[in-house]
Amino acid sequence: MNRPDHPTDASLAVAARQGDDAAFAAIMRRHKGWLYQFIRRYVADRDEAYDVLQETFVSAWSALARFDTARPMEAWLRRIALNKCRDRARRNTVRRTALRIFGFGAEANASAPAPDSATAADQALSRLEAAIQKLPQGLRESLLMTALEGLSHKEAGDLLGVNAKAVETRVYRAKKQLALMLDRGDLSDIAEKSE
Repeated sequence: MNRPDHPTDASLAVAARQGDDAAFAAIMRRHKGWLYQFIRRYVADRDEAYDVLQETFVSAWSALARFDTARPMEAWLRRIALNKCRDRARRNTVRRTALRIFGFGAEANASAPAPDSATAADQALSRLEAAIQKLPQGLRESLLMTALEGLSHKEAGDLLGVNAKAVETRVYRAKKQLALMLDRGDLSDIAEKSE
């Protein structure tokens, strides 16, 4: 049962389609926290993650007429955000390649700020995040959706357009590759920090 002061996502979407800007603002307030965390796992930079969050909501606003109110808003927003993360990754790859081709790779890397190294746990977490970013896209997405987002293999598969067994295999391969990239000390530091 929905109280009038807590409308459903579906009713907010219908109101927003009819021109109620406050309804879409309510959707954004309701979903921005978890959606930012979702994006942040795919985008290494915090400011860049906020940019992707904004792009996601702009796209959601533009596509609101196509939102199926019988389906969960979370899944729809997650799909849009995932596509925006993929777009950003492709653009960054093109930029890095162009910089390298034109001889600006060393200068671009030299001007990048060093990661915060306040504690060993922070350093280990930074190394883990960097290793996750190096995984192939399919492995990285499957791992992040299941291990960090808490989605089932089937839910992740639905978002990625593959079956649950494919997600399970990708997660296994991702963990195996991470184990090869990181030594056991890094992994135990992460485990201790998360407990």
